[in-house]
Amino acid sequence: MTLTMTLDPRIDDELRESMVRLWTDASNAGGAVGFVAPVTAAEVRTAAGKNLAGVGPGLPDRLLVAHEADSGRLAGFLFFEDLRFAPMDHWRMLKAVMVHPDFQGLGYGRELMAEAARIARDWKLSGLRLTARGGHGLETFYGRCGYTEIGRAPRAIRVAPGDERDEVTMWLDLSR
Repeated sequence: MTLTMTLDPRIDDELRESMVRLWTDASNAGGAVGFVAPVTAAEVRTAAGKNLAGVGPGLPDRLLVAHEADSGRLAGFLFFEDLRFAPMDHWRMLKAVMVHPDFQGLGYGRELMAEAARIARDWKLSGLRLTARGGHGLETFYGRCGYTEIGRAPRAIRVAPGDERDEVTMWLDLSR
């Protein structure tokens, strides 16, 4: 199985709802994608709307979606967030990076991250940054994608009372 990647797809109701379903499923499967399970589609729809508000013709943020080539099903997505601050215009923040739980272990996450890096290089960016919730092994995954841990905010994410996780900041240097 392979992925078909699309940068800046037309955001219609079908794509929006597919993104909400994927995000809800990923969250409820224990994914560290901005929520703590259980989460409803309505809660995710609000977050998705905030992220999508910056995406579109003439807007600063960009969306990369990955569909499974055989089935056409949405497999993953991520946002390139513009920091809206000229001295930081040479890099972007990746937000809401996720692959549907049905596709975990197939290499789709690495494909999505590789495509994001390729696009960023085409844009002549010098780096990509992202944050990850500690305790999920994401530092290892992003490390295999070429990212380096550059910072950690201890216990910054409260998953549940008494269960606080580090927020880990990762950087991909594209200037090499």
